[in-house]
Amino acid sequence: MSAPKSLTLFNTYGRRLERFVPLVAGEVRLYTCGPTVYNHAHIGNLRTFLFEDLLCRTFTHLGYRVRQVMNLTDVDDKTIRAAAEQGVTLAAYTEPYIASFFSDLDRLQVRRAERYPKATEHVPEMIALVARLVERGAAYVSDGSVWFRIASDPDYGRLSGIDPEAVRRGERVASDEYEKEDVRDFVLWKGAKEGEPAWDSPWGPGRPGWHIECSAMAMKYLGETFDLHCGGVDNIFPHHENEIAQSEGATGVKYVRYWVHSEHLLVDGEKMSKSLGNQYTLDDLLARGARLRGVRYLMQSVHYRQKLNFTFPSLEAAGAALRRIDDFRFRLEHAREAAAGGPALAALTTAFEERFDAALADDLNVSGALGALFEWIREVNGAIDREALGAGDRERLLAALARADEVFGVFDASRWPERAEAGPAEAEVEELVAAREAARRGRDWAEADRLRDQLAALGVVVEDTPNGPRWKRR
Repeated sequence: MSAPKSLTLFNTYGRRLERFVPLVAGEVRLYTCGPTVYNHAHIGNLRTFLFEDLLCRTFTHLGYRVRQVMNLTDVDDKTIRAAAEQGVTLAAYTEPYIASFFSDLDRLQVRRAERYPKATEHVPEMIALVARLVERGAAYVSDGSVWFRIASDPDYGRLSGIDPEAVRRGERVASDEYEKEDVRDFVLWKGAKEGEPAWDSPWGPGRPGWHIECSAMAMKYLGETFDLHCGGVDNIFPHHENEIAQSEGATGVKYVRYWVHSEHLLVDGEKMSKSLGNQYTLDDLLARGARLRGVRYLMQSVHYRQKLNFTFPSLEAAGAALRRIDDFRFRLEHAREAAAGGPALAALTTAFEERFDAALADDLNVSGALGALFEWIREVNGAIDREALGAGDRERLLAALARADEVFGVFDASRWPERAEAGPAEAEVEELVAAREAARRGRDWAEADRLRDQLAALGVVVEDTPNGPRWKRR
């Protein structure tokens, strides 16, 4: 087996492109921040999860084994407050949203991570990690709560570029109604409040803070130092900054070697918000006629470090790009092969695959990869027009397309259930096509035209060729 191909990624820690060198040769240990399961995921969340799927697929495509862990935040202020408002247990409230999250991943054909640990199932690990911080003097106890002492970390702010002296109460900090030494310090363990879920700890009953959850779960499954940590840019500060501080404060070793973050998703050029009515879920898009395959393509077609402006016209453009690929596959599957071929198409395809891989290895340059794909499609279509395919070329070309699809996951329409839902069953189409061909042979042109119109109304295009009729879905 050949060695994995090298690639570069933009490391937020240091804000520069770096060659990726894993701790274990040929293996990537990756932690990705998962959802806080207090509501259905919106398309901004899904953009991040699709970027992470693209990254994992790219690693696999380039020859790496990927060990991905993604957390499920099922205990925090939002889930506790919402469960209390509905008068149900925390688990009863969060489980439907966990199921919704996995449904979204499956519908968008996101490959599953190796593990999805729940915060509520890892509280002992969190308590142990907090205890190590207290023992090392990086944390202190105040009125049943435990706080991280930011002054103990001289490197605090390296990830985000924020001056720790300028750190003030953020959204999460402002909601903490506990005593602490320094306004900058953040909570690791929250002393129990009436009506809130609580666990026993050396400092009295309470619950974990948001930041400590990810550190404890990541280190349990990936080790005290691992390769890569991903999330959206909104996680950089304070969440990921605090993860670094508390993890390295407890272990004394580097926590994560590469930090990779995806940019925000905009809707019609504006940030999503409930007040603007543009905070779409996947079901919202489907209700407006969107296709799942088009959503996945659009979300992956813009570089992860660029803001993605979601619009319904851009979704239509994604559909048009996919139809171009579908038309190419159709032509290729039905192209005539000569008795003997030459090396031209083989060389063309090798060059395409090299360009495709090189683009992906360059910090996931998706525009370069897709550009290489469509240029290859144009040139192969020219060869089909010239009837220049040799024996075995069709299968080799289809195999190259399949390898590219290992990364993007959208180039084969047959793998998307909505294809079947969008039109008649294949057997029905074949029956109508056969009936039309029988009418043509009987010179019943009126009936043949009627059947062609019927097929067109069903979204099916028929092409008459010397080898008989061929059909495809529009």
